[in-house]
Amino acid sequence: MLQPSTAFLSPARPRAVATWLFIVAAMIVGIVVVGGITRLTNSGLSITEWKPLTGIIPPLNPAQWQAEFANYQRIPEYQQLNRDMTLAGFKAIFFWEYLHRALARTIGMAFALPLVWFWVRKRIPAGYHGRLVALLALGALQGAVGWWMVKSGLSVRTDVSHIRLAVHLLTALVTLAGIVWTALDLRALYRDPNAQPARLPTVGTVALLALFLQLLWGAFTAGLDAGYAFASWPLMGDSLFPAGVPMMTPGWVNGFDNPIVVQFIHRWWAFAAAGALCWLAVAATRTGSRAGFWVVGLVTLQIILGIATLMTGVLIDVAVAHQANAALLLIAAIFAAHAVGDRHKVS
Repeated sequence: MLQPSTAFLSPARPRAVATWLFIVAAMIVGIVVVGGITRLTNSGLSITEWKPLTGIIPPLNPAQWQAEFANYQRIPEYQQLNRDMTLAGFKAIFFWEYLHRALARTIGMAFALPLVWFWVRKRIPAGYHGRLVALLALGALQGAVGWWMVKSGLSVRTDVSHIRLAVHLLTALVTLAGIVWTALDLRALYRDPNAQPARLPTVGTVALLALFLQLLWGAFTAGLDAGYAFASWPLMGDSLFPAGVPMMTPGWVNGFDNPIVVQFIHRWWAFAAAGALCWLAVAATRTGSRAGFWVVGLVTLQIILGIATLMTGVLIDVAVAHQANAALLLIAAIFAAHAVGDRHKVS
């Protein structure tokens, strides 16, 4: 372990590596927003092939556009729902899916290329190489999961599997959380060369688990279009839970596959998650961190945006803001949990 008096002799640059990771995290928030728009505009199935390298080149002439449109016309979404779509309409949905994939490739390069540079220049502090490689692998997995999701809507269904959509979103958010946590560890190392990586405290584990469950059911709600089921709050129609809802067998699958039950869970688990996050916020504030105030503010805004999403009939601007704020809330929760878990933090 380097002593403060000799730290300058090391080529490692924890501050530079942390700054790079925060930039990548911001890019991930951006792609989460674009992914939400892609879903809400029903654009996700407009590109029916996965070409990791050549796919970055969009159609460049009328013949190529017609070929792409012809590919789309072969899938059930077009045949059952969009048979009146024109080429101009196809170009509109193609734009969002193309932008989503282009951003994914850009983020991949923004992570992989600087990682190689930092590695070769020996700028990465000892003990962090494996963690950064794991995050890179998680990002690569995200690309494969994205195609696995899209593929579910190309042959039988008219949309993608909501389960696969949830896996896709949660993989992105786990990657985001890991990147931010690692950046915070590196920032602490820059400030104190003797600092050790923070440990996830119990309060952080509980709060983050509660939040991830809420995000999971949010993904189910989006994937099943469950937000459209009832545009009222706090009641669903005339009651807390509507009577006469057809139930699936076995009963447990309703929590995952029944749009009305899924919306109900997403509505009310939000308050359990909010309670856990406020507990984390209090713990973080006691360490002197301001992250707790951000957690309380963002979780309050998230509940307001969730209610507004329902009551506006899933107005796209409101729904996208709801998804974007979820990513920001996750980042704030990571900051708060890291502050509590930092063993060198003065209480």
